[in-house]
Amino acid sequence: MGVVYVFVNQKGGVGKTTSAINLGAYLAGAGKSVLLVDFDSQANLSSGIGVRSAKPGIYELLSGTAPLNQVVKKTGISALHVIPASIDLSGAAVELIDQKEREYFLKKALTPLRNRYDYIFIDCPPSLGILTLNGLIAADAALIPMQCEYFAMEGLSLLFKTIRRIQKHLNPSLVIGGIFFTMYDQRTRLAQEVVKQVSAYFRDSVFSTIIPRNVRLSEAPSHGMAISQYDPLCSGAKAYQSLAMELLKRGKPGSAGGPAAGVSILAPEARAAVPAANTGGESNHGA
Repeated sequence: MGVVYVFVNQKGGVGKTTSAINLGAYLAGAGKSVLLVDFDSQANLSSGIGVRSAKPGIYELLSGTAPLNQVVKKTGISALHVIPASIDLSGAAVELIDQKEREYFLKKALTPLRNRYDYIFIDCPPSLGILTLNGLIAADAALIPMQCEYFAMEGLSLLFKTIRRIQKHLNPSLVIGGIFFTMYDQRTRLAQEVVKQVSAYFRDSVFSTIIPRNVRLSEAPSHGMAISQYDPLCSGAKAYQSLAMELLKRGKPGSAGGPAAGVSILAPEARAAVPAANTGGESNHGA
């Protein structure tokens, strides 16, 4: 069976969608079959990989109005498929409230696909609501993109508490697949300190590859392309390629050599070790 990763962070703009698209593209380029699941009503993943026809998609699959063979769509990359989202998904949170076992809808929908793909990536909205809860229950492991700033560390504590509750009550097999840093600007002291402190505290859970600030990464989705198609020689492309290879080497979550099953709540002393968000006028923008 393939492995299911959920990209999760309740903070918006940290690179969840960009990471899901580009990691999926590089893994597909490495010979793996990959399915991207757009589970955000903003549908940025769908448009970012060039899928303009969002219906039928994940909402129709969950509601039972469209079968799997109609919602899984091809992309411009061989072996990379996507289940798109549309604005209709915004109503799912309301519709699921009164449903029995509402937390398991996505898991049930994706179960028949696990034997067809090596990797399934779920891109969740920037919240810890019912949609993200469905994503965490459907997944084997959580991948956490983290922007290199102080408030990102504050949010990490809440996210880990949520994951611990889900491990305890709803999905005991869920593990942390890894934390990786995005939008890194080596010129700022704050970014360097965040990387240093989080890496020291979480040790083996942190990927060694760091994704830099790179304007080409921002441009690629507007063309409906992964960075491997748009500009494979830019620094952002090289970083995501390295991160994909690192993910491959880690193996299956929970297996020998894979990420550990345990997860710690970010301790107060770890948060206190990070300097206040004052860069003293240092630039926070990179090319």
